[in-house]
Amino acid sequence: MTLDPAPVWLPGGQAQTVWPALFSRSHDPAHPIVYRRQRHTTPDADFVDIDWLDAGLPVGASGAAGGSGAGRGLLVLFHGLEGSSRSHYALAFADWARRHGWCYAVPHFRGCSGELNLAPRAYHSGDHVEIGWMLDRVCAAHGGGGPVVAVGVSLGGNALLRWAQESGSQAGRVVQAVASVCSPIDLAAAGHAIGRGLNRYLYTPMFLRTMKPKALAKLAQHPGLFDAEQLRQARDLYTFDNLFTAPLHGYRDTEDYWRRASAKPRLAEIRIPALVINARNDPFVPAQSLPGVHEVGSQVTLWQPDGGGHVGFPAGQPPGDVRGLPRAVMGWMQGRLGSRWPAPAR
Repeated sequence: MTLDPAPVWLPGGQAQTVWPALFSRSHDPAHPIVYRRQRHTTPDADFVDIDWLDAGLPVGASGAAGGSGAGRGLLVLFHGLEGSSRSHYALAFADWARRHGWCYAVPHFRGCSGELNLAPRAYHSGDHVEIGWMLDRVCAAHGGGGPVVAVGVSLGGNALLRWAQESGSQAGRVVQAVASVCSPIDLAAAGHAIGRGLNRYLYTPMFLRTMKPKALAKLAQHPGLFDAEQLRQARDLYTFDNLFTAPLHGYRDTEDYWRRASAKPRLAEIRIPALVINARNDPFVPAQSLPGVHEVGSQVTLWQPDGGGHVGFPAGQPPGDVRGLPRAVMGWMQGRLGSRWPAPAR
């Protein structure tokens, strides 16, 4: 199974990025996605919120979805920069899980669940330690006997791949397969791209509009973390990362952060099935920065379609439908898991 081709009525990477996030269908509106929230205390006395969609019969089979997750598969999704369980792609994967009787969990990176966190840290593209901790919590809470797979979107995908790299053969004890979707696996290339041209005026202000207030609120909690006035004057993510993200998480500066946190140089170290999807017209991730098959190991599959934008991949007639992305990703997962794939709900 592969991704649907980009529709002719929505040409170009910019349109295929913005339109699906705002207008395309991600789930059946007659059956809203309703989560239950679970809070976990972190080792540094902070908290992480995980939104759950419990497994059950697919919608339309003997009524509505719901019920026990015992023996069902578990799909874990790690969202992108400033994303959440309500992001369009998260809702599309939730729709897939509900239709197929899988449990579904979306751990929120710190500061992204709607409540300010407590500790003097946030989240970043290479936070494989937090990914591992969250996966452990999700798997323990699930307690089911079915397979566990994880999907990371954009920033979350790079962090997930970094976890798989650091975990090596031990990753298979936690999840059976992983996928990254439109992830900036070469952070320097993506970081410079988002600061140039139309991106600088379209996406950079959108991200900074929420990231700056969160950082300043963190400074109010923990005075002295950084220079408030310099951060207020930041006009791009390079400067923001230099003032906040890098020093707060143990990196020397932005260049050190982007270099050490990037998943691309270590893709050959992954020891579990991994799907790496990047559209070649993604405004954030330059096509020339994408890896070739000679740069990855035998466990890594590269999908690099010509169209799709950044986490767009709309299909069908206007306004489009983004549910083809989870269908294709989970179809690939099924091909890798084979007999471990759970039987359809009845």
